[in-house]
Amino acid sequence: MVKKIPMRMCTVCREMKPKKELFRVVKNNEGNIFVDLTFKANGRGAYICRCKECVEKAKKAKTLNKQFECQVGDEIYQQLTDLLNEQQN
Repeated sequence: MVKKIPMRMCTVCREMKPKKELFRVVKNNEGNIFVDLTFKANGRGAYICRCKECVEKAKKAKTLNKQFECQVGDEIYQQLTDLLNEQQN
């Protein structure tokens, strides 16, 4: 039996990709926003491709602000950029 691969849509480029190829950013019930590397944290999630272009577009267009209906600090975008740089090394 073939195992089903969960697919999610990038909030920036709107492409469907396997869940493990995306970053997940979460806003929990307390209003805290953070990058969820486990994909299991409770709260509203938004997915972004693991590519430099999508992270930069998300920051420029303030995509996460629209998704979570609140201000998302630059530290979240910086954390995503740092994670991208770690992957490439």
